[in-house]
Amino acid sequence: MENYQKYLDPRTLAKLQGLELRARLIVEGYVSGVHRSPFHGFSIEFAEHREYVPGDDLRYVDWKVFGKTDKYYLKQYEEETNLVSYLLLDTSESMRYRGPDAAMSKLEYAQCVAASMSYLILQQQDSVGLVTFDREVRALVRASSNPSHLRQLLHVMEESVPERKTAVGPIFHDLAERLKKRGIVFVLSDMFDDVPAMMAGLKHFRHRRHEVVIFHILDPAELDFPFRHMTMFKGLEQLPEVLADPRSLRQAYLEEFGRFVTDVKRGCRQHRIDYVQMPTDQPLDLALSSYLAARMTRTKR
Repeated sequence: MENYQKYLDPRTLAKLQGLELRARLIVEGYVSGVHRSPFHGFSIEFAEHREYVPGDDLRYVDWKVFGKTDKYYLKQYEEETNLVSYLLLDTSESMRYRGPDAAMSKLEYAQCVAASMSYLILQQQDSVGLVTFDREVRALVRASSNPSHLRQLLHVMEESVPERKTAVGPIFHDLAERLKKRGIVFVLSDMFDDVPAMMAGLKHFRHRRHEVVIFHILDPAELDFPFRHMTMFKGLEQLPEVLADPRSLRQAYLEEFGRFVTDVKRGCRQHRIDYVQMPTDQPLDLALSSYLAARMTRTKR
């Protein structure tokens, strides 16, 4: 069996041309030895009972109810359909950031994750759609399970230009109304916006009965602030440039950034949203498995 492990490192992926090649290698490396879908058993939920009529499938008879009432009732379920996933890709200017030791920008890393998820979902014949956004929706690709759909998704991702400010909260409210079919909403973003506004938007998705997963894409330099010498910090999203001694800023920065991350995590926990932090130096197999393995564990229960 080909050793895919080498392809999962961001530095190797950065040298490969084309999202389709990257996605295929990431997914084929990840699924080696994985036999069960990480999304298995998502979409069928019990709704109500109805009385049995001749010709009904006996598999759906609720025998517990029969034992209590001596009457035959069938369990009715909500619409049984393939999984529908929506990938929400942040293409705002802050996603362009790539720290001094990073192989990829945050957007490039998020594109690899989104492309891999698209490839994986379509491989199991489920549907996936894509939204790119900054302060407004830039592209919305309707969900489809057609294998040829991958090319359209990858084309939209590759054409994304990170050059505008973001306004995440209003975008989430808008999309919660536009994404009609209940599914899983994957948000790939650095989440750099007002946290209460973001959480209000994410809560709207939950109100519409979507599952929500945050893939929090961060550069290692944002997490560690490794700068030691006088540095010109370039402002993104229309913020000014600042020349500063990073040693005098480091402690205050780390405390403020730590509070931001804690607030995002707390909001996700409060609204029953999965939170997965993804530093851009993390190998892509870990980036995928940290969430998918946890999901597989839940579906087995």
